[in-house]
Amino acid sequence: MTSRATPEFHERLLPGPGGWLGAAGLGVIAGIVPWPFNPPLGIATGILICAIGMIALATTSPVVQVSAGVLQAGRASVPLSQLGEAAPLDATAMRWELGPGLDARAYVCLRAWARTGVRIALADPRDPTPYWLVSTRDPHALVAALSKKAAS
Repeated sequence: MTSRATPEFHERLLPGPGGWLGAAGLGVIAGIVPWPFNPPLGIATGILICAIGMIALATTSPVVQVSAGVLQAGRASVPLSQLGEAAPLDATAMRWELGPGLDARAYVCLRAWARTGVRIALADPRDPTPYWLVSTRDPHALVAALSKKAAS
């Protein structure tokens, strides 16, 4: 769900430098294979695989957004009126929430390269999902955006 309104919070969970270097490394490895037989083919293959990897990383990175009374996390969205309390999670708390603290019914929008996140309770009694666990590099800003919209 997209909105033309200016979002209160917007983040695309793009990979960090390691992810981009991994895509480039994949291109180098793919280029090395045909290099002994045909160097121009090796260069072309390496560039093509690197480009495909980087495009795939960019296009599959989910968006976390609060806009027009709706929270969007990846492909899922929920009206802010159906949300309960939101709590920012540091890396340690996020790791616990994803491990022993995880409820299998929770909606999880996770990217390993964003180590912090937010746990957002759902207030809709008809929804079997107890909460959302959303990766973000700025959990306090997301909680503030959710709190600001809930107050208005």
